Order: sequence, then C-alpha cells, then structure tokens
Amino acid sequence: MFKRLFWLVVGAGFGFGSSFWVMRAMRQTAARYAPPKVTSDVARSVRGLGADLKTAVEDGRAGMREREAELRAEIGGPR
Repeated sequence: MFKRLFWLVVGAGFGFGSSFWVMRAMRQTAARYAPPKVTSDVARSVRGLGADLKTAVEDGRAGMREREAELRAEIGGPR
C-alpha cells in the first residue's frame, strides 16, 4: 500500500515538474523568436478585445431589455 502511494506521489511530482519545465522552455523560445513590435501589438489587441467584448455584452443586454419591454407591452404584462 505504501509502496504504491510512494510511486503515485513520485509520478505526480515528475509529471508536474516536467510539464512546468516544458511550458517554461516553450515560453522562453517564443519570447526569443517573437519581435518586440509583434508582442506589443498582440498585447494591445488582447486588451482591445476585452473592451470590445464588454461593449458587445452591454449592447446585447440593452437589446434584450428593449425586446422584453416590447413583448410585455404586447401581452399587457407588468413592467
């Protein structure tokens, strides 16, 4: 029982350590080959995407409220 538990913990530790190492190596390689301008452009685009997504959600909710008000007016429900 303890032998299996020991090897389970060793395997999990090795898996975590190796995945951490691979991710770190991939990030370093990508950073080495990515030009600074491209990196800054991507970061700016991601920030802009967040703002665009927030605006789209707000517009969708406003449209939903308008349509709900129209439907309630049609059936004579509470506002």
